[in-house]
Amino acid sequence: GAGVLAAGGSAAVRRFGRVPEDTSLGLVFSIMFALGVVLISFAARNVDLDPGCVLYGLLELSSFDRVSVLGLSVPRSSAWLSAMLLTNVLVILLLYKELKISSFDPALAASMGIAPALVGVVLMVITTATCVASFEAVGSILVIAMLVAPGASASMWTRRLSVMLPVAAGIAGATAVAGYLLSAEFNVTSAGMISALSGGVFVVCVLIGPKGGVVPALFRRWSLALRIAREDLLADLYRREERTVAAGVEAVSELGRVREGVARWSARLLGEIERAGAKGRPSPERAVAGSERNGWTLTTSGRDRARGLIRAHRLWESYLAEHTPLPMDHLHEPSHRAEHFIDPQTQLEIARQLEASQTDPHGRTIPAAG
Repeated sequence: GAGVLAAGGSAAVRRFGRVPEDTSLGLVFSIMFALGVVLISFAARNVDLDPGCVLYGLLELSSFDRVSVLGLSVPRSSAWLSAMLLTNVLVILLLYKELKISSFDPALAASMGIAPALVGVVLMVITTATCVASFEAVGSILVIAMLVAPGASASMWTRRLSVMLPVAAGIAGATAVAGYLLSAEFNVTSAGMISALSGGVFVVCVLIGPKGGVVPALFRRWSLALRIAREDLLADLYRREERTVAAGVEAVSELGRVREGVARWSARLLGEIERAGAKGRPSPERAVAGSERNGWTLTTSGRDRARGLIRAHRLWESYLAEHTPLPMDHLHEPSHRAEHFIDPQTQLEIARQLEASQTDPHGRTIPAAG
């Protein structure tokens, strides 16, 4: 009842007081906390409130407090929590669409005839009831940990809610069992060990999760930097060929040792990745080709890829010149960045909008589509 009152009071303060959500929650929670202190002072002055029971629960001793269910003696906490589990599953199955739409897009929910405020109240009620039923057995620390950590961990692996829910439930179940066994092994509180293990699992997911993990993000950024370095070398060599400059020792000396070293590194490393995961595509070594008189030259496949880059660059320069007020000396840099990300379909669309233009704003020929 107090949880529902807090949710309703917060919504009322936010709506009628026109204050942000965090402010309304702070106001309502502060008032209710103060009211609770006053009530304890007047009505429960001589009651011994053990903070350990509130924080850590009595998970290890819960099996001694038993009730009869259908003739079977079961722990009272298990009976209550099993009923809450069934209630949660039924609510999610029956209101999955409404819960999802109201949570992520309340305006769309309202336009579809769904009352997002009512759905929010339902969600708050079952969440509050689950927390209250769990407090006695596992304590507030584990309740908060299990409310946050499994879902946050699952979000590092998938962005689909229908997949995230079972993944989060699996992570929660696995950490609960493993944490309980570890607490028995090291003779520590079960709630504390399970909470600590949940936090550890979350840290691991933050590091390696494919949908937000630190390591995959660094690898993607590193791979992108190597790809851009390799493509820059291809484009440079193509421009030198256009200017009828020999692509031997002269090209290497103009590119510089550092640029050449990055290009060699990217070609070799990404070649291994592409051979492993992109069957049939030419490897970077064959695309960049290698050395005539200790210099870089373009092969046929490398020239085709370089032509696509130059085409994207000059099409984008032409598009910017026609549709933006950028001066001529400001066209190259944004086009140089964009050339690595404009796919052939987008190139065709840009060429269609430019109609019959065959040259870029600097008078250079735009290569034909490969």
